[in-house]
Amino acid sequence: MKLYITKASPYARIVRTVVLEKGLADRVEMISARTRETDSPYYGVNPSGRVPYLVRDDGVGMEESGVICVYLDHLDGNPVFDPPGGAQGWEVLRLDALARSLLDGLAVWGREGRRPVQEQSPTILVHEAQRATRMLDRWEREIGNPVMDGPLNLAQITLASALGFTLFLPELEWRKGRRRLSDWFDRVSTNPSLAATAPQTRR
Repeated sequence: MKLYITKASPYARIVRTVVLEKGLADRVEMISARTRETDSPYYGVNPSGRVPYLVRDDGVGMEESGVICVYLDHLDGNPVFDPPGGAQGWEVLRLDALARSLLDGLAVWGREGRRPVQEQSPTILVHEAQRATRMLDRWEREIGNPVMDGPLNLAQITLASALGFTLFLPELEWRKGRRRLSDWFDRVSTNPSLAATAPQTRR
């Protein structure tokens, strides 16, 4: 299989983490995609130009990190990331959605900040900064949920990927006043698969 990624993409990081957790590194070839470039050859593979994008062994392509993670998790018939039944399962789904909401806003902020200064929208930048502050405050309260402790799950991976992406948004300074969330992030980041996929300062 071929997984098209960019190293800075937090969505690709979610899938890359699952690849390692499932022991699929030998079956999944990582390919750096050229995105947001006019006439990039990657658009012939995935016309949307988004990452991650998985080309399965049968040649069929799959987009969207959540879908790809479920597919990879079920390949061996022994999924470990399916939500459990009952109330705990709904908590996993709820917190994964909450983490993805944070991630989506940070991604918009990051994309806008990479545009030429004269093309940036101050309205978008302010809106996303305020949204991030609200979401991070919510996570400071939510991080004690048992779902966010114990064996790695998709809610934890998504939140860790979102917080890791803040490396590219140093103006956010999200750790200030959020000791519990900061401690959680430091702790979960020692997981080998998350450590191996951690973003670097160069994009």
